[in-house]
Amino acid sequence: MNVRRNWKSCGLILMLLLSAHGAPAQDASSSQEPPHPTTWRAWSADVFAEAAREHKLVLLDLVAPWCRWCQVMEAQSYNDPAVRKLIEAGYVAVRVDQNAQPDIANRYRSLALPATVIFDAAGSEIVRKQGFLRPEQIGALLQAVIDDPSPGPSATEDAAPVYSESPVLAPGLLAELKKLFNTQYDIEDKGWAFGVEYVDADRMAYSSAMARQGDASHERRVRGTLQAMQALLDPVWGGIHQSLVVARDFGGRERYVRLQIGGRLDSDGDDWNEPHYEKPLFVQAQALRIYARAYRQWRAPEYLSAAQSVHDYVRRFLTSPEGAFYAGQDAAAKAGDLAAYFAQNDAGRRAAGVPPVDRHLYARENGWMISALCALHAATGDTAARQEAERAARWVIGHRALADGGFAHDNADSTGPYLGDSLAIGQAFLDLYEVTADREWLHRAKASARFIAANFADQSGAGFVTSKISAARAHQPFPDRRENAELARFASLLAYAADDLGIRGMATRAMRYLATGEIATGDFAAPVLLAETQYANAPEHIVIVGDRKDAAAQALHQAALRTGPAHFHLEWPDPSEGLPPRIDLLRPALNQAAAYRCTASGCALAASDRLALEQLLTGHSSAN
Repeated sequence: MNVRRNWKSCGLILMLLLSAHGAPAQDASSSQEPPHPTTWRAWSADVFAEAAREHKLVLLDLVAPWCRWCQVMEAQSYNDPAVRKLIEAGYVAVRVDQNAQPDIANRYRSLALPATVIFDAAGSEIVRKQGFLRPEQIGALLQAVIDDPSPGPSATEDAAPVYSESPVLAPGLLAELKKLFNTQYDIEDKGWAFGVEYVDADRMAYSSAMARQGDASHERRVRGTLQAMQALLDPVWGGIHQSLVVARDFGGRERYVRLQIGGRLDSDGDDWNEPHYEKPLFVQAQALRIYARAYRQWRAPEYLSAAQSVHDYVRRFLTSPEGAFYAGQDAAAKAGDLAAYFAQNDAGRRAAGVPPVDRHLYARENGWMISALCALHAATGDTAARQEAERAARWVIGHRALADGGFAHDNADSTGPYLGDSLAIGQAFLDLYEVTADREWLHRAKASARFIAANFADQSGAGFVTSKISAARAHQPFPDRRENAELARFASLLAYAADDLGIRGMATRAMRYLATGEIATGDFAAPVLLAETQYANAPEHIVIVGDRKDAAAQALHQAALRTGPAHFHLEWPDPSEGLPPRIDLLRPALNQAAAYRCTASGCALAASDRLALEQLLTGHSSAN
């Protein structure tokens, strides 16, 4: 049975943890060091079987390569002789890189790193703790659980929700979700010393769509956030830092807030407001997509400059010789004053040492970056960005492809396959189809969707689970809210592009999960609002007609890419491949390049030149 614990009040265990200088269970000065360091095992069912045989508990240490406090906890706390002795005597120790194992990362998404979770041999959670734990803290915790491994008073079993029968959000729930979205703008997170401004592509995309419809308040929010985000840009090497503490003006009153891209950071357990200079690929992909789409919508030069800064950094620091993308870069080569390090110029930084790069080549992260590069190409016509996206996609196909259209996460996964990889790559293929008009990418996106449907559909009948198999008895496959929102959007657009009812059924399954009240309102509202909008509404559909070598047709295609709305489907069929669905009726048919606007009943002439098409799609035309 899978049990999840919320340890807000945990009796004896947390009394020990909250003691500022709690003594470890064993006195380090009097204990003898074990003969060898802690042996960390990979997460698998075997560790629970071993724990059962040896009458031990299971200790999970969830970390990331960029996590500085994970490294400090390894060097100080887990290297403490008393702590090592406790682990050797009573625990099977498991270490998981959250980048390498998405199912575990999703399960503990809310915990800052390093995350510590203790299970009994049956797989039930006993305690979970986030952030750096000093030797005396982790020692007290390990001993307390050995002494009394019973669950704490706030431990609750996972509730199985009754999923919505309808994929459409009820009117009251939709209104509640929109109200929740508004309250989540510039919120202060409980327990943090400063306000926290979270930035993610979904929130920006939803507000940008509302702004495009004429909502001035949403436009102010988006553009204010875009301006604030520039404080995270690295002025020397380019790219964008994960999180910094910056001064903000609130009605003439200065207040410090933490500006953060992405949802997870590391922590020393006491100060939650440290700068985080790491540059994970996920963060770069989010920032590139945000700024590229903002430039596409508002044509502000500073947005283009920010997008180019991120693109240039990824090209120089995070691109492998084969064209795939590395997982990210750490904050600094050596521990020390990070602010002083990053305040230096290029020569000063290089003299002190270039921060190490995590050279894992994950399919999911590559998919995110491919999609971001497609967004940059759409906004700017940057041919290099499109070519880099195609090159990375070819690498992923050659090195991470599974049978029947799916994708592995890494070269060798301890568990999996994971939904996130096939989903991100499927979305990347669909984005490549939009910017290249090459139907190979559409066929590949359909194959990825079929693999997802065959391997990740939840047995409950609603939603898709994050991994195909259970890695261990503690964690059965479970649906992840953000992944299901992304899947609903991907399947909705792909179903329209391919005219495929089976893929539409995938979107319906994901939306039934998301339309369940406690799931819809369980976290940030934007992912569900975007999924609902794109599921319930057909995309704007533009078809370009003309020879691929015709300059006028090329200009129309690029104009549509750079001015089309967010929920948008663009096709440029090659006559040799036959006409895609829904566009066999062109009224009137012309013997020259043209753009047609399509609905279920056919396609009507929209424009025969670039300026007219831009006028149609945006209400104004550009001069360049």
